[in-house]
Amino acid sequence: MNIVLDTNILVSAAWSPGHNASNILNAVFARKFTICYDYRILEEYDRVLHYPKLKFNEWEINSILDPLIKNSISVIANPITDVSFDRDETDRKFYEVAKFCHAILISGNLIHYPADPDIMSPADFCKRYL
Repeated sequence: MNIVLDTNILVSAAWSPGHNASNILNAVFARKFTICYDYRILEEYDRVLHYPKLKFNEWEINSILDPLIKNSISVIANPITDVSFDRDETDRKFYEVAKFCHAILISGNLIHYPADPDIMSPADFCKRYL
């Protein structure tokens, strides 16, 4: 099954081992799910995980990004222009990649996305698939 992870899932996974976000990431590392991403998503992952306020060490960032990239699918998604992203236009890339890959999009900020059964919170995803 293909999934797309909003950046907040990676941050939550690093901050809260043993909780839903880290359980999802561990399942990805165990190859139960395949992450889909594009260059815009990867750039955001790297930029956000390097925010000084998050205080992640380089080895912590690498321990997330390296296996994630190795076991994922990089795509160039088709633009989707007929859906509004009034709350946060930067979230459009996650939606576009999810739709392109027929993937479930997992985010802690569901309010940023249109109503769609393939967009789930970490808790809902874990209840259904883990």
